[in-house]
Amino acid sequence: MRFFFTLFIFTISVLSATAQQTQKPVLHGKNWMAITGKPLAATAGAMTFQRGGNAVDAACAMLAATCTMWDVLSWGGETQALIYNPKTKKVIAINALGVAPTGATVDFFKSKGYDFPPENGPLAATTPGTPGGLLYMLANYGTLSLEQVLAPAMEMAAGYPMEAQTANSIERNKELIKQWPYSKKVFLTHPGQEREAPEAGEIFVQKDLLQTLTKMVEAEKAALKKGKSRKDAIMAAYDRFYKGDIAKEFVRGSQEQGGLITMQDLAKWKPLEEEPLMMNYKGIDVYKLQQWTQGPVLLQALNILENFDLKSMGYNSTKYIHTLYQTMNLTFADRDFYYGDPYFPPHEPIKGLLSKEYAKQRAGLIQYQKNNPTIGPGNPYPFEGRKNPYLNLLKERGYELDTTKRNFAPTHDIRNGSSMAEYQDRLWRGTTTVEAADKEGWVVSITPSGGWIPACIAGNTGVGMSQRMQSFVLDSALNPYNVVEPGKRPRVTLTPSMALKDGKPFVSFAVQGGDTQDQNLLQFFLNVVEFGMTVQQASEAANFNTNQLWLSLGGTKTDDRKPKPGHILLHESTPEEVRNELKKMGYTLSFDDRTSGPINAIYFDWKHGSFWGGSSNHGEDYGIGW
Repeated sequence: MRFFFTLFIFTISVLSATAQQTQKPVLHGKNWMAITGKPLAATAGAMTFQRGGNAVDAACAMLAATCTMWDVLSWGGETQALIYNPKTKKVIAINALGVAPTGATVDFFKSKGYDFPPENGPLAATTPGTPGGLLYMLANYGTLSLEQVLAPAMEMAAGYPMEAQTANSIERNKELIKQWPYSKKVFLTHPGQEREAPEAGEIFVQKDLLQTLTKMVEAEKAALKKGKSRKDAIMAAYDRFYKGDIAKEFVRGSQEQGGLITMQDLAKWKPLEEEPLMMNYKGIDVYKLQQWTQGPVLLQALNILENFDLKSMGYNSTKYIHTLYQTMNLTFADRDFYYGDPYFPPHEPIKGLLSKEYAKQRAGLIQYQKNNPTIGPGNPYPFEGRKNPYLNLLKERGYELDTTKRNFAPTHDIRNGSSMAEYQDRLWRGTTTVEAADKEGWVVSITPSGGWIPACIAGNTGVGMSQRMQSFVLDSALNPYNVVEPGKRPRVTLTPSMALKDGKPFVSFAVQGGDTQDQNLLQFFLNVVEFGMTVQQASEAANFNTNQLWLSLGGTKTDDRKPKPGHILLHESTPEEVRNELKKMGYTLSFDDRTSGPINAIYFDWKHGSFWGGSSNHGEDYGIGW
């Protein structure tokens, strides 16, 4: 989704933290901080903190509220999280991404004429992950009951005043929504009228969803009455959603509309607690989720950029933009070919991809005179002592893996497919983010998504199904690690971030925006670390986007997803001198007043014992601190 905003024009020199005005004030707090994609959802987090909950409780309450408000996601989507546990002083990762259902095979989708799984409807759905992820986090790391945490979301499901952004999205997508009877029943509150969607400010009631949430709370209460522990009672709600009557109605409603998800698919799925990936950048430990997300792109980019003096280049100077653009092209080329579900073979060469030596080799490929439109994936296998099993596949695609040469991309990857407007829309496809922290030391960063409008609702559950199947590939030549098969997770764009310094939380940050997420998070992080910006300044600062990558979302044909080498999106305030220099280097420029999805972040001020919250001015994202 697109959010329009205005930014002040920045100079291309290095900025001091005090030199830059922001449109929104920085948030300050000493007890807790709650930031997410909607004001009402941030309020749900604040209410949960006021009840005595910790940051995990508050994050779960905000997640539930954003799903209920259809903030570019719903209850049937997926949840990805990083949590800092102050008791163990470690960062843990939560993998609550759904999997491809029974029957979701390459042959199945190809028989329907697809080059990629569809982007909408029941065949786009992985199994729902958000309910399981929320319940797992709450049971293991929260303190409150499910009933307490879901209370704001349940009140919203009973009726809340819908904001214009969601209401207008429903109206724009009403013809698609009309294909699915349960979606039509929920979303089109004025059938037959000129405007069939709700109006801004209209009280939007979701009776079916309220019933689903009520059933989950009833399961918790029944378990507590039987003497079950708090954790077991919350997991009783989990069982009712994934194995009980909620699951039966979800599966019935999905299959009625042509979906593939079975009761066995729901029963077998479970959220996973994982070790996050980490690398150190100039004394700061940066954490990301594993390679089933695009998160390692940020770590690879920082490894490459350690080889350059970025600060001396100046913020958004021609040299700085060029260096970051080339770095992002290198890392996204690796993402596009090597990332996938680590629980399925073949096993990704993640150790080699994150090697400092590999990064140094990749940095040596950057040309300073011009954009290199032929950059492709490298060969990380030697950096972990293994032989690349796909050398022949890469060569068949036209990649040159001799590191003394610079021709790295297949010629058929350098065509223009879809229109620039369509491409940019797919590049920016959004989600929401949740950031929470408390004085006890708990920190949570979540990038949930899936089930966005136009969502296909599964029966009478009120739950919109995920659209994440589209991030699989059907052709192993594109990415042999991310080929669809039942039970497998697609490689997603969703990518929360967390950084520690001197063993303590430094900054927690996340952004929405499809393939641009780690592009914008990289620039946000460098704004703070290299240019001394506050988290609010960094969240509002002008970024730029590369289009020289394979799209992860949108379109069912190969031409819809192909890279656009040399295409760069710049902020409209970019000086004429920088524009002219980039054109001479072979770039194709486009401009907008929005160059980033909304960034939300929390900075930890250990000197003063307080939090600094940043919430982007790019959309409706909002934060509350105390």
